[in-house]
Amino acid sequence: MDQAAVLRMMKETDKGVHKMASIIKHEGDAAGDGGKENIRVIAVTSGKGGVGKTFVTANLAYMLSRMKKKTLILDADMGLANIDVILGISTEYNMHHVFLGEKSVAEVIVPGPGGIKILPAASGIQEMAELSKGQKLALIDELNDLNDGFEFVFIDTAAGITGNVLYFNMAAKEIIVVVSPEPTSLTDAYALIKLLYQGRAEKRILLIVNMVKNSHEAKEVFTKLSKATEHFLDLSIEYLGYIIYDDKVTEAVKQQRMFTEIYPYAQATKCLSSIAKKISRERPEKYNFGSMKFFSRAIVGGDHG
Repeated sequence: MDQAAVLRMMKETDKGVHKMASIIKHEGDAAGDGGKENIRVIAVTSGKGGVGKTFVTANLAYMLSRMKKKTLILDADMGLANIDVILGISTEYNMHHVFLGEKSVAEVIVPGPGGIKILPAASGIQEMAELSKGQKLALIDELNDLNDGFEFVFIDTAAGITGNVLYFNMAAKEIIVVVSPEPTSLTDAYALIKLLYQGRAEKRILLIVNMVKNSHEAKEVFTKLSKATEHFLDLSIEYLGYIIYDDKVTEAVKQQRMFTEIYPYAQATKCLSSIAKKISRERPEKYNFGSMKFFSRAIVGGDHG
């Protein structure tokens, strides 16, 4: 599919997202908390499944942890948790127990490979798929009370444009959108970005192009999407990097092991390492990463769940 065709598809996508955009409310300013100035909260998201979003989240967190950056992954696919599964981590408790009032967030966090910490979600529990307003507010309070010295918090969202996905993206100041070269991945990513834009979310939106043959293909994908967001939304997105396709990713998933740990010399690992180093070096000044109070209660103010 040529670039003009992709842009036409994205323009058509514009017509279908206005209703969904109405559920996103303007995010309030997060309250400061002097001892937590350096925390960066990054949502990793995608417009569709199958683009490697959880793979990217887990391996970037692992790389940063190996760089001595204290890192937490929040599995935000509340109804179909998989971070703990793909890493072979056994969890007795998860976020469902937090919402039942049986455990605190701090009590369900578990250690992961390379020193990362994981806040596991529940799996196969229907009511977790769409959190109520009360559950969202409870989660806000629990997370804001965390005081464990984290430098990075990665929110691994579910795929798509559900209420939960938009909620967690609104919670972060930085959003990494993961796409693949497939045209449907591009149009779905554009739809998600448009929803966040229409919600007046002042976010830093970055793009990782996964499963590409080479850097040239990745740049082509980025160019198509960035031209669409600039033309239709007057919004600039940033290119964070690319990851070479590697069929050994499937093998790592089968082994329930971190890809970058068992294949340290693979091209995909080198790509992930480059992205992690770039993230680690950055200190984006135009965005306020002021505290762990990254969830403002204002983001659920219009929710009627």
